[in-house]
Amino acid sequence: MLFSNGATTGRFVQALRSAPWLQRSRLLGYAAILGAFELGLLLVFVLGGRGNLDPTGKPLGTDFISFWSASRLALEGTPTLAYDPTAHAAVQSAVVAGAEIGYFGFFYPPVFLLICLPLSLAPYGVALVAWLLTTGAAYLGAIRHLLPRLQPLELLACATFPAILLNIGHGQNGFLSAALFGLGFVLLDRRPLLAGALLGCLVFKPQLAVILPFALAFSRRWPAFAAMAASAVLLCLASWLVFGSETWITFLSGLFLAQQTLSEGFVDPGKMISLFAAARLLHLPSALALALQVAAALAMLALLLPRARTMSTPLLGAVSLLATLLATPFALDYDLTLLALPLAVMLRTGRDQGFLPFEKLALLIGFVLPLAARPLALGLGLPVTPLVVATLLWLCLTRADRPADMPA
Repeated sequence: MLFSNGATTGRFVQALRSAPWLQRSRLLGYAAILGAFELGLLLVFVLGGRGNLDPTGKPLGTDFISFWSASRLALEGTPTLAYDPTAHAAVQSAVVAGAEIGYFGFFYPPVFLLICLPLSLAPYGVALVAWLLTTGAAYLGAIRHLLPRLQPLELLACATFPAILLNIGHGQNGFLSAALFGLGFVLLDRRPLLAGALLGCLVFKPQLAVILPFALAFSRRWPAFAAMAASAVLLCLASWLVFGSETWITFLSGLFLAQQTLSEGFVDPGKMISLFAAARLLHLPSALALALQVAAALAMLALLLPRARTMSTPLLGAVSLLATLLATPFALDYDLTLLALPLAVMLRTGRDQGFLPFEKLALLIGFVLPLAARPLALGLGLPVTPLVVATLLWLCLTRADRPADMPA
């Protein structure tokens, strides 16, 4: 009996280790079912609402109302009011005809206000669709470049990645940040100046760029590093020329409120994916959670430093992005759109060189993570995202440390 149990356990572990059951036809079938569910859910929210509200009484594209309202205030010649909760909330209220929706803050630097500027030239619903289609096309383009031999059905399966639905539902900028990150690393070898310029555009959401300068410096990609710095500075300068010093001063003075939003839990930690939020969800003191987050960020740099020069560019991009998700204290589940990029790199490398033990299983878990992260965190108090991201990072680092001629 003991031998039988041991043999059964061994077969089970082997099934997880190599995952032979993860076949292309089966995965496409699962993706079709998931896609149908996501499309149905999206239609319910769009068709079941009234005006600019969804069936739950929230604005369509929830967070997008913050972007559109900031645009309206800027186009009216009062960009500083985008950082004034009273004035900003008044515009949001007008969008939903006075319905009680709470307040959706605008904590982004004026660089993002510059990006948002044209949004309110169109009615709210039209602007939301245009925003998602434009940034979504760039996002899928980045995935297509990372997986160049992808068949149409496989690309469609990629479009069912649950983080895409989350980003659409929130009307957020996850598509934009992932497209900039992905295309930056796609172009890094061939056109380093353009790649650096694209990566510098992430200054609109600087918490997602905390690892990038170090990755470029450690790998001695100096032209890209210089272009990234120049791009970030020029974008800040452009926003200063358009909106003036007062807007930047108002934004900087409001950073304390943004810090309070993080430390005091004004945004439910269960909706966030950072190590800091995981520690808060586990009821650790804010100071200890912050200390753990800082330690994690330093650990990411320590892991990256000795490997950055020798790993391939796609792998460098994957490691940098996964390290970013573990290093930044402020990221929400719709930011898991970024996770598609390292998943694509790992899938392509595994197909070309053979998959590492448990890598296919980790890819599957990473794919479904955006669907499960918030329910597990809010319902069961289990913040699993840092653990899954750390596992994916460990697999990428394992591959980076493996000699090129060593079979997987």
